Amino acid sequence: MTVKRHYANLYLVQSSPVNDEFEANLEKERALYPRYVEFPGPEGEPVAADLHEPVDHSVLDDAARNPRRNAYWLYTRSNSRYQTLTFGDERSVRNSNFDANKETIIIAHGWINSGNSEPNPTVRKAFLDQKDVNVITVDWRRLARSGYVTAASGVPAVGEAVGHFVNWLHTAFGLRYENVHLIGFSLGAHLVGNAGRATGGRVARVTGLDPAGPLWNYNRKRLSATDGVYVEAIHTDGGYTMGGLGIGSAIAQVDFFPNGGISQPGYMTNVCNHNHAWALFAATVTHNHLQGNRCSNGLQITLNNCRGELLSMGNSDLRKTGNRGSYRLDTKRRYPY
Repeated sequence: MTVKRHYANLYLVQSSPVNDEFEANLEKERALYPRYVEFPGPEGEPVAADLHEPVDHSVLDDAARNPRRNAYWLYTRSNSRYQTLTFGDERSVRNSNFDANKETIIIAHGWINSGNSEPNPTVRKAFLDQKDVNVITVDWRRLARSGYVTAASGVPAVGEAVGHFVNWLHTAFGLRYENVHLIGFSLGAHLVGNAGRATGGRVARVTGLDPAGPLWNYNRKRLSATDGVYVEAIHTDGGYTMGGLGIGSAIAQVDFFPNGGISQPGYMTNVCNHNHAWALFAATVTHNHLQGNRCSNGLQITLNNCRGELLSMGNSDLRKTGNRGSYRLDTKRRYPY
């Protein structure tokens, strides 16, 4: 099934958000987790996700028919209150503070949240305090606030729509792909992966903050190493066995496993460990101080005896490069960690 869309005189063909492969893998994915897992809610509180719920096809069909319903909120140093950019409406961009010559940071939240939720406020402030950039928050709450299984199955289509939004900014306003950094937390990490894929992998950076694990271990539409010029993932609640909120395996070009990637200092719950990914990343945008050693295998990560070359985790360098592989680092309990 395909759905044709018209945006600013550009015809795009978008695949249905529900596909046979996703549904075929559901039982295999569900076998890796308990039925109920708790993700962070709008205030960081635990919210239970039912991995056995049926897919709500009416919500997904609406997401496929109306991908413009993603909201794009622009923040710059000239406006502390967001300005709404409307996909296909050039006036909304021209009447805003968007500057296509500046670096553009695009941030996507996770399940059950909105553009007002973390990591958006903290990561946005870190970037704007450091650089004069465009920061665009993707508010995809219409789908994100559905059941977890429904939201997860619709993430590829929503991410593709975000990628087409970037393509439109490139075509209509001259935004250079090499000036774009896509950042997503939890389900949002897979969303921005699909967004980068929709640009042909041309965006400068894609950063996945503890990419969601449930329903993504066998999912070929998860964040991948080819979604951007440089693709990095930070794993804080995964490890090498299933069961954490984050995916435990290396899936990007460069994968960082702070404190081993399973649990974080001072935290006792999966929700806190999961959230720590965006807190660590924001700290590196400000301080660029956390470095990991490259590891030869997963056992080295577990035993904390990685001795390979050093690479900075996170940060805001759009031209960042690093040898592919997994990196381990240890952090402190208190900011800036």
